[in-house]
Amino acid sequence: MIVERNENEILVRFPAGTSASKIQSILDYLRYEELTAKSNASIKDLEKIVKESKINRWNKIKKEIGYND
Repeated sequence: MIVERNENEILVRFPAGTSASKIQSILDYLRYEELTAKSNASIKDLEKIVKESKINRWNKIKKEIGYND
C-alpha cells in the first residue's frame, strides 16, 4: 500500500491483487466518518429514526404483498 499526500488530497494505492470488497468496506467506514463528523445527533435520535424507518418499511411491504391488518 502506498499513501501519498498532495496539496488538497490523500491518495492511497493498493496492489491489483487486493480484495475489492475489503477496500470497499474500508471506504464505506471512512465515508461514514466523513458524514457523521459534524453530527449532533444523540443515540435517542438515532433510535427514533431507526424505529420510524422499520415501521415505514413494514408498511410498504404490507402494501406490496396485499397484507391487511
